[in-house]
Amino acid sequence: MITAAYARTMASYNAEMNRRLYDAAARLSDAERRAERGAFWGSIHGTLNHLYWGDGNWMSRFAGWDASGKAMKESPFLFEDFDDLRGARVALDERIIEWMAALDDAWLAQDMSWYSGALGRELVRGRGFLMAHMFNHQTHHRGQVHAMITAAGQQTGDTDLFAIVEPLS
Repeated sequence: MITAAYARTMASYNAEMNRRLYDAAARLSDAERRAERGAFWGSIHGTLNHLYWGDGNWMSRFAGWDASGKAMKESPFLFEDFDDLRGARVALDERIIEWMAALDDAWLAQDMSWYSGALGRELVRGRGFLMAHMFNHQTHHRGQVHAMITAAGQQTGDTDLFAIVEPLS
C-alpha cells in the first residue's frame, strides 16, 4: 500500500509540522491552549496529547516500544505541563524518524495482529495499511489543532507537504 520511502517522508513531515504547531501553540497562554474549542479532544492541549498518545501506541505495535498504558479516553490528559508534552513530542518524533530509517518494503507488506482497545477485539491488517492510518490520523488531528491555533490568532506557516519536505528514499 505504501513504501518505506513514503513512510520516511511522512515521518519527516510529521516532525516538522509538529514543530510548527508547538511553536505557534507556545505563543498562546496556557489558558488559551486549554480552552474548550469544540474539537473532538476539546482543546489544543488535549488534542496535542491525543496525537502523542496515538503515535506512541502505533509505534509500540510496530516497533515494540513501551505504550502509555492509558486508554484512549485518557489520552487528552497524558501530560499536564505543555513544556513536558513538547519535549516528549520532539523526542518521539526523533525516535520515529530514526526507526523509519531502517524500515523496508518487505516489513510493510506483512500483516500485523493486535488488540484494538477502541474496538474491543483482536484485528489483523497489513502493516502498510496501518502505517498509512497512523499518518492519516496525524494529519487529521493536526488539522484540528491548526484550525484552533489559527482561530486563536497564531500562524504555523505553510502546511503543504511539497513545500515542507523533499521526498526521501
